[in-house]
Amino acid sequence: MPLKRRGPLQLAQREVEEIKKQVNIISCYLIFQADELAPVGNYDQRKQEEERRVQNILERLNTLSMELSPPGPSTEDSVEEDDNDDDEDDSDEEDVENDSSDDEDERRDVKPPSQSDPRIYVVLSDFKGEQEGDLSVRKGEVLRIIRKTADGWWLAQDTKGSRGVVPKTYLKVQKLNFNFLVFFVDRATHFHWCTVKKALTEIDATDVLSAMGAIPSGFRPSTLNKLLVEEGVTYRGSHYIQPQLSQSQLSFKDLFLDPDTGKVRARQVNTSVCFTLWGCRMIPTPGVGVQVLSRHIRLCAFDGTQVLSNIHVVRAAYNAKSPKTWSFSPRVTGILPTLLDGDCFLRCDSTSPNLGILFELGVTFIRNSTGERGDLSCGWAFLKLTDDAGNPLPNRTYELPVNGGTPYEKDVTQDMKDYQMLQARRQPKLIVKLKSANSRMQTQLSLLPDNLLHCLNCIHLLVLHRQLLADALLMDRPTMQNADLMCSPVLSTFPKLLDQPDLLDALRSAWLDAETNMNRAQKRDLSYRKLEFVKVYMSSVYFLLHSPSLSCHRWADPPSEAQRARVIYATLETLKNHQLTFDLLRLAR
Repeated sequence: MPLKRRGPLQLAQREVEEIKKQVNIISCYLIFQADELAPVGNYDQRKQEEERRVQNILERLNTLSMELSPPGPSTEDSVEEDDNDDDEDDSDEEDVENDSSDDEDERRDVKPPSQSDPRIYVVLSDFKGEQEGDLSVRKGEVLRIIRKTADGWWLAQDTKGSRGVVPKTYLKVQKLNFNFLVFFVDRATHFHWCTVKKALTEIDATDVLSAMGAIPSGFRPSTLNKLLVEEGVTYRGSHYIQPQLSQSQLSFKDLFLDPDTGKVRARQVNTSVCFTLWGCRMIPTPGVGVQVLSRHIRLCAFDGTQVLSNIHVVRAAYNAKSPKTWSFSPRVTGILPTLLDGDCFLRCDSTSPNLGILFELGVTFIRNSTGERGDLSCGWAFLKLTDDAGNPLPNRTYELPVNGGTPYEKDVTQDMKDYQMLQARRQPKLIVKLKSANSRMQTQLSLLPDNLLHCLNCIHLLVLHRQLLADALLMDRPTMQNADLMCSPVLSTFPKLLDQPDLLDALRSAWLDAETNMNRAQKRDLSYRKLEFVKVYMSSVYFLLHSPSLSCHRWADPPSEAQRARVIYATLETLKNHQLTFDLLRLAR
């Protein structure tokens, strides 16, 4: 029987190399569009032309893949066998006959790949191999099917080259795209293909605006905002103020009562600090074409690999005369809004030696031409809370360098060179001051959950909520085994306030008015304070939460914020007038 022919394969390989060069040229064009200083003319048209060119290349690659990847063994096996033939030209015809017979057997099991019978599949759910020969895969992973069998266990190959059998019920057909190229090219060019795939499939508002020169090229999509959006309530303050259950799920691990005083028992954690955001210097400004809705800092506890607390947001004050300077805690009359308050605290029970506070500077913008919204990170800073010896940092002011990219990127120094201000050798700085808490503040902090980051001006409200939780969950239950439903509007709705700072400010204002009317003995009486707190809550915030005139809370939406402010102010004024009338009638009696 004749030996395997090498001529068509070599011709196809040379054609593939030419196609690789063309795609690499296209990738360079797409990736480095962001470095253009001037707006790109006819951007949408040029983008469509490049997409059509790449689509034509994909169609040619699809045709070649059907020739280079016959049914049965994978393309890599065929290439390896050809290499062996080059080293051993005197191979036996008997081996060739065996290979041919194997190919014929595999042709019976699977048809040639085509658009109607694709070979690229996406994993629907995690599968952990239990026997030898199984391939463990994760949800969303892309696989190439090498062989399909009647028993439903298909031979597959993942992006790392590992092979094994996977149940077909865990797989879904994936239309041929750049994922197929990951299997098709060699490892030396793997990075280029992934870059092309990302450039073509993940072109979003950030890429377009960078190409237009509307935002600096060092900006990135916000990492912490993505966690807030995609993870639901996992990283929100409303989740972290809820009491945590113990491992047995039968009791609480961070909520206890002092039997002698009836108050929440204090709990000490590994890290408890107070700090103030002073301001930011030399922060790059977006260019034309976008309107900035909010300049802010998102902050959380971070150990270098994962977020360990809720993600808190503090909005910065902006002065048009100094656009590269952000300030916090501005001098305003009345109560400083929670959203603008840079005085914060952090409680964290983590034992990680790399524990610190992660600050992500961000802007929320809207594109003028299309109305598209986006949230960008314009740098991040990290304050490690211990020195090299493991001792707590001293209380003083720190100037933290603002890095480019994202906190998970290993090399961000080069990324900062894209910032316009580095051309003048002036690096942006975030100014943070660590400060000590007085004895009263330390006592209040010890009553809060083990992991929480929030502003200092709301501690007294959080402590009262914590006391009401302990009363309802520990004191008022007939037995610890009782699991009857509880009716407590305050406890069920209070966590929502941490996700709606304007309502939290409304409660703080109403409670301040109530405390003003208390005498000294009433202020010291915890039972009286709890009853008054429930009354104030039910007559103000609870009413607002269920008011049809109050629109839904939307982040950085000026019309919605203005409408909510009007409703909240009008409601509080009405309640204050009613309370004043009630007090006058009581005095008249």
